[in-house]
Amino acid sequence: MKHPRIKDANYLAWVRGLPCLVCGNNIETEAAHVKYSDSRAAKYSPGMAEKSDDHFAVPLCSKCHRSQHTMNEREWWVEKKIDPITTAAFLCLAYGDQARAEQIIETARISAVSDCLRWDDERR
Repeated sequence: MKHPRIKDANYLAWVRGLPCLVCGNNIETEAAHVKYSDSRAAKYSPGMAEKSDDHFAVPLCSKCHRSQHTMNEREWWVEKKIDPITTAAFLCLAYGDQARAEQIIETARISAVSDCLRWDDERR
């Protein structure tokens, strides 16, 4: 059963004040809605030309946000080695606490880099 989209302009404004989840840029950050479904969060894809609930938005700089829309979204996130659903949930819990949110983003980014380095070492 489809539920009405949850909109929260204040939350989106707060997300826009955080650094990019992928590259760390904190100048041109946008609130990027994660559209793909994920049963762990009882999140279902909203469909074409629709956005997910605002609480499933993560901060991306304009460059990363545009890149996110150039291919299959789930594959894009897998390539970045970041779980945007879990990160969005943690950010939602940290709503209003800038320092805590920045720590969540930094941890997600460090984990992604560390996974890349480990994968690189395994290939050698």
